[in-house]
Amino acid sequence: MTEAYIYDAIRTPRGKGRADGALHEVTAARLSAQVLDGLADRSGFDGHAVEDVIWGNATQVMEQGGCLARTAVLASKLDERIPGLSINRFCASGMEAVNLAANQVRGGAGDGYIAGGVECMSRVAMGSDGAAIAVDPSIAMETYFVPQGISADIIATEYGFSRDDVDSFAVESQRRAKAAWDDRRFDRSILTVRDVNGLPILDHDEYMRPQTDMQSLGSLNPAFQAMGEVMPGFDKIALMKYPHLERIEHVHTAGNSSGIVDGAAGVLIGNKEFGEKWGLKPRARIRATAKIGTDPTIMLTGPVPVTHKILADHGMAIRDIDLFEVNEAFSSVVLRFMQAFDVDHDKLNVNGGAIAMGHPLGASGAIIIGTLLDELERADKEVGLATLCVASGMGAATIIERV
Repeated sequence: MTEAYIYDAIRTPRGKGRADGALHEVTAARLSAQVLDGLADRSGFDGHAVEDVIWGNATQVMEQGGCLARTAVLASKLDERIPGLSINRFCASGMEAVNLAANQVRGGAGDGYIAGGVECMSRVAMGSDGAAIAVDPSIAMETYFVPQGISADIIATEYGFSRDDVDSFAVESQRRAKAAWDDRRFDRSILTVRDVNGLPILDHDEYMRPQTDMQSLGSLNPAFQAMGEVMPGFDKIALMKYPHLERIEHVHTAGNSSGIVDGAAGVLIGNKEFGEKWGLKPRARIRATAKIGTDPTIMLTGPVPVTHKILADHGMAIRDIDLFEVNEAFSSVVLRFMQAFDVDHDKLNVNGGAIAMGHPLGASGAIIIGTLLDELERADKEVGLATLCVASGMGAATIIERV
């Protein structure tokens, strides 16, 4: 089978997902177009250079709807003969775009692709698409639907993570993110976002709060306790599904959960011939991809079974992985992953994660693949695994290997 290589990976900084965030005035199409142009400029290709642009975003309504991928191509400097495909696997959309592109290359359906994703959460609110699993009572009742924050607290309750545990993880994420920025570890991948006049708008991850400590986090109230215990009482639904739990311990707050942000990321993927044609040197090969469905109520445990699956399917063991990127949707998600595989924190999210820098839903999968690649090169390691939990109970994973 043809090998699929990563030739480049870039991302925008992540802006606060609010009206006063630096990227609030930039639409998802324009933000995506800047990433596409950045990859084209850095790689030096022109014309009908890639087979397709596969682009993920989780909330595909309003200005993020209508096949945003194609709109982004037309808003960019790319040739109009390059089409666009928008996909949605919620938080794993950007990763699924990369995996799909890699598997297209492997199967011979084109030499090169751009894949990635975007989410402008300050402009298109999370949940504004009205997902049927949440708003259709018959489906919600059948699946014991609860919001993700409740799911994160279920994980903490089920697997024994205390408030101190989740807060401590969040403090460390902030510390690592600041250290990474101070050490300029993201320089190769960061694309400064510019306005229509070419002036810089944002060149750093705006959401970070490096002053965070255990005391400041300890002062925050649990974010999901009211919706769990009072109205509409999602704890009761969860306990119907998991009667062995006496109660749900609400430990997650705004400080130990991922940040709402705007951002985009892209990965340039191709076969050997693609690189030779454009004079590009591959940085890594995509060794394996996987996805899986999981329990839709606890919802966020997907990184564990999908990692078991990707390793088993490709004859690998957890000891074969040098570095891990596990999306920090909530502290308990990553703590559960480390617990399940006995992974040392020194090998995982070494430059911080979404708790510190934010989680632009459709872009995060592509972001963590790029971050993993950069760190493999910086640390002179060989093999890395990136994985995310996914809304409604799914998991996705990618294994890359330096060339």
